[in-house]
Amino acid sequence: MAEKQYSLWKDWRLHLIVLVVVIATELIGSKSISIGVGVVTFLPMLYAIVIGLGLYFTPVVKEKQSKNAESLIFLAVSLLMAKFGVTIGPSIQTLIEVGPALVLQEIGNLGTIFLALPVAIALGLKRESIGMTHSVAREPNVALIMDKFGLNSPEGRGVMSIYIFGTVFGAIFMGLIAGVLASVTPLHPLSFAMASGIGSGSMMASASGSLIAGFPELEADILALAGASNLISSGIGLYVSIIVALPLTEKLYSILIKLRGSKTTSNVQADVEG
Repeated sequence: MAEKQYSLWKDWRLHLIVLVVVIATELIGSKSISIGVGVVTFLPMLYAIVIGLGLYFTPVVKEKQSKNAESLIFLAVSLLMAKFGVTIGPSIQTLIEVGPALVLQEIGNLGTIFLALPVAIALGLKRESIGMTHSVAREPNVALIMDKFGLNSPEGRGVMSIYIFGTVFGAIFMGLIAGVLASVTPLHPLSFAMASGIGSGSMMASASGSLIAGFPELEADILALAGASNLISSGIGLYVSIIVALPLTEKLYSILIKLRGSKTTSNVQADVEG
């Protein structure tokens, strides 16, 4: 184990690649484009993932760097979780003042379990579906799955796949859906501001930017509610995942797998008898 850690810190190629990618993405900066009634915001994190995936298929990144990067992911997520704690602590009074509406929105995040898990099971996915569907798979949820199952586990591969997918397409989806729904539904735009804080900075920025473009007179309120909502999702969402979402996903997974197995057995027997 100690030898592996030594190899990680001595892997100059990996650290150089990470440094170059970070500098390049920060120089590019955040970019926003308008698409119809929506605004899509691209953050440096998106560029980093795209560049990293591209380099993986080149001689620049070898198998050694790929293996060593696994430990760095855990370290980076741990630092991010510490940052969440530092942010949430001084803002506890703000969380109390915004009232129960923002707290109750966490119930909505459980929808990924009931909507996506049956689909994943129907598509033939196994325990990967637990990591994929127990949450929206942002940084706190990645840390939770990595801590409980490990990054190389089926659950770890599942949560990382959705994390990458959400980073690449989540901001685009949130930016478009927030602007469209706020324009065509009778719901108040501030309700969509509260809904935009799902624990992802890039998705929140994209959704709130789209709302501000459509309702500039509400800019201050949109930013305040979106920020508070995202803060609550980042803090409380992790505990909801630990106490409710992940155990519920595992229980529902075991039930659905049994139902799928019994249904498959019945179909095979019917084919044999036919």
